[in-house]
Amino acid sequence: MQVKTYRGSDTQAALARVKAELGDDAIILNTKTVGTGAGKTCEITAAVDPRAGDPKARSGNGNGYASHDPGGFVPQHDANPADWTNEWRQIKDHLMALVKPQMNMEDLAPRQRVALKYLEREEVDTQVMLRIFLDLKADQERPILPVLESVAPCYGFGSKKWLQKIHVFAGPHGVGKTSSLVRLALREKHLKPKQRICVVASDEGQGKGRLVLRHYADLSGLAFREAGNADEMEDLLKEAHKFDMILVDLPGLSGKATLGERLADLGLDDCKDMAAHLVLAPYFSASQYAEIARRYGCPQLKSLIWTKLDEACTFGALLNMARLTELPVSALSYGAGLKNTITPAVSEMLWRLIFQHTLPGCQAERN
Repeated sequence: MQVKTYRGSDTQAALARVKAELGDDAIILNTKTVGTGAGKTCEITAAVDPRAGDPKARSGNGNGYASHDPGGFVPQHDANPADWTNEWRQIKDHLMALVKPQMNMEDLAPRQRVALKYLEREEVDTQVMLRIFLDLKADQERPILPVLESVAPCYGFGSKKWLQKIHVFAGPHGVGKTSSLVRLALREKHLKPKQRICVVASDEGQGKGRLVLRHYADLSGLAFREAGNADEMEDLLKEAHKFDMILVDLPGLSGKATLGERLADLGLDDCKDMAAHLVLAPYFSASQYAEIARRYGCPQLKSLIWTKLDEACTFGALLNMARLTELPVSALSYGAGLKNTITPAVSEMLWRLIFQHTLPGCQAERN
């Protein structure tokens, strides 16, 4: 999808430039008023899908959608029948699979239809598509960007949203929790050299992540601790006053364990000065994401951190998981190495990922 920004003396003038260059199929992503040396102007960010006019890219089911199965009903292999949260999620997914054919795409403006078709190619799931459809149907002039922001809000790590001292990095094995923690620690240390940061290995000495943390702590002037059980965590909390920030690397869950149980085992379930962050890569299946949301969901979980973005083919998972967990995105990680490979999340980065497949690092270089 091609994304460009246009300016005009007023909204009509900017829209005229959009239409002249991109045509009637242009999608209005955002509209805002900006100040310049000559006064205020209207700035419109618009996009066009080069495949929008390609008959081969069109749906064959008569309502403007692609024919592949979005994975409506996702069975939970280990779901407890008494667990209402999981049962209700299954019911909603099944209902969405039935409701989808009833969505009349002709109720939307042409630009909005193009946006929804593109989102489905990005493998955005049925519930998110329905929510976006209803929001756009209520106002055919509404841009897509504010709707996406309501589905997946962004609160960048390091902002006033995250004033807790202790931050726990949790997630499945192999998603990049340790590297994300190190990247954020190095970034915070670079921004505030006098900040006292402690990195903590909570794997009871069994994983190589402990060695990685110790290595980079020694190189970068970070404090290092190990706290794999409740007693060690209690000792860490007693000296928490020595640090401005404590970053805890939690190993992936084993068996049928949940994050809530693991935090309780460590004595962190009642810690008021702690926030847990779910670290994820964008290439799991729909059923895996549903299971991850079930096992990691708990009151202490506050945000999503997406890693390995440079390895993904589509980015619909970022919207799908935001819907499953109802959590904001706090950071985006990409590329190899540890320097300049993670950034606090902002909405503009998210929609550039989804509509343009532009990684945050590439955006920074462009700006």
